[in-house]
Amino acid sequence: MISKFLSKLKSILFKSAVSPETPLKKEKKAAKSAKTKTKTKTKTKTKTVNSKKNIETLTTLPGVGAKSAKALYEAGFKTTKAVIAADEKDLLAVSGVGINLVKKLKKLK
Repeated sequence: MISKFLSKLKSILFKSAVSPETPLKKEKKAAKSAKTKTKTKTKTKTKTVNSKKNIETLTTLPGVGAKSAKALYEAGFKTTKAVIAADEKDLLAVSGVGINLVKKLKKLK
């Protein structure tokens, strides 16, 4: 029993003493993770910029304001063509979109 304990202790002690490369490997991993974090941030910024542009594009439709454009975008209507081509029932299912707005949009077809 003591011999098992000593062998485990030796293996723990010798692992840390034998591998002087570990700090270098840790630095490389840290550098890789830092690069990954910056890539993720830029992707997130790009997505928010694209969504803002798409929402602004939706506001060019007659009767569509900022709130209804955001609601349409979140409901899956990313472009003006998608809104115009959508079924009336699908548009009415979006909160903030009423029958008058749907009538205005259907005149565009």
